[in-house]
Amino acid sequence: MPVVPAATEALSRVLDAAEDASPLEAVEAVTGALAAALGAEAAFFLIADMSGRGLVRLSHSTRGQTADGSGVGAGAGAGAGTGVGAGSGTGVGAKQAPDRIDTDERAVVLPFDGGPAEEAVRTQTVQVVPPLPRQPGDEEARQWVVLAPVTERGEVLGLLELSLPGEPDAAAMAEIARIGHVLSFVVIANRRHTDLYEWGQRSTPFTLPAEIQRRLLPAAFTCEAGAFTLSAWLEPAASIGGDTFDYCLSRDALHLSVTDAMGHGVASALNATLCVGSLRNTRRRGGSLSEQATAANLALYEHASATGSEGFATGLLGRLNLRTATLALINAGHVFPYLCRADTVRKVALPVDLPLGMFAETVYHSTDLALEHGDRLVIVTDGMLERDATALNLIAEIARTRALHPREATRRLTDRVLETAGPDLADDATLLVLDWYGGHGTDRATVAGASPGLASGGAPKQ
Repeated sequence: MPVVPAATEALSRVLDAAEDASPLEAVEAVTGALAAALGAEAAFFLIADMSGRGLVRLSHSTRGQTADGSGVGAGAGAGAGTGVGAGSGTGVGAKQAPDRIDTDERAVVLPFDGGPAEEAVRTQTVQVVPPLPRQPGDEEARQWVVLAPVTERGEVLGLLELSLPGEPDAAAMAEIARIGHVLSFVVIANRRHTDLYEWGQRSTPFTLPAEIQRRLLPAAFTCEAGAFTLSAWLEPAASIGGDTFDYCLSRDALHLSVTDAMGHGVASALNATLCVGSLRNTRRRGGSLSEQATAANLALYEHASATGSEGFATGLLGRLNLRTATLALINAGHVFPYLCRADTVRKVALPVDLPLGMFAETVYHSTDLALEHGDRLVIVTDGMLERDATALNLIAEIARTRALHPREATRRLTDRVLETAGPDLADDATLLVLDWYGGHGTDRATVAGASPGLASGGAPKQ
């Protein structure tokens, strides 16, 4: 009779725990099983805040509240509330935002403060926080806190936080990193069936236009593949400005787009819906890049004509041939992208066609851009260049963020716009960052769902 490896048994228990529980309690069931298996006093899943600037600890009163109301988190085990984020000052949590409560659900936002939690996310490495020195008369056992990224293909879903009675060795650290990766699939699978995770991530309320806009974006904002890494970000204006981004990977091609529908509010969001829906529909029917642009143009034009409204969208549409490293680009009235090559950053002055939806008979032309190993392409909307941000030298900022992972570069560049223009943007600010390595068909070198050599602070990819 064949012997079942211990690792296989452990994985089976994790998957069974996730599947036996409801979608709302699947993560808690898994972290509870992990706590028992690892001898941890507590295990929590801290979900990534939708702003990209912190984590969120979820709890619900039906599982019990601690004396200070911190709950059991999206995890299980004794000692709830004793880990990072519970005012310990060791990671996130020293600057907590007001709690949000919905019936029996509770969310505590834990902004990044430069501590171990932020370091774990930025560098994609497991962080170990030693216990604080024992104070005179303190009988409480001191715990080691371990923070493991919960990541899938470079998309950070959150952190796994474990409280251990002793310092973990190298083998335990490696196992915890693998567990964090497994947890990412549990989160991805179960968040499809409930609003709980999405609610937890929203540290600010969404308007109806923002809700529509959110549904237009891809499920993951980051994708690491063997030949490239892509990440995008959208910082919404106070009144939604109709920006979107999208990408899709096929066998030998990467499709991408950044669009900006005119106007603000619901009307802009509806035009963006029509634009993105048409681009996806034509792409999924096998249409070429120019056919995608032509179809979206006609859809917007016919809708405006039928309703008597005015609606168009600028856009930059691309199709990257992964075998030849040739990126075909169509510029439909959009701002120019930026190319980082070696030590220089420059605008790519593409021929400009009319925006999508202006005239039914518009013909769109593509321009080929040959990418080289190590290139970075940055596509933005005009919200990144708005009048209140004119003091920002975007080319210089792109150069400064060159060593960061695209996921971190998008956040840093958006933060710089907010610092310059103020927290209430007049227009959506959106950008997409694409790093090209070449070697299509080769596998990534990964650890627990991420490529350490690509992470911010990691060694550069050779």
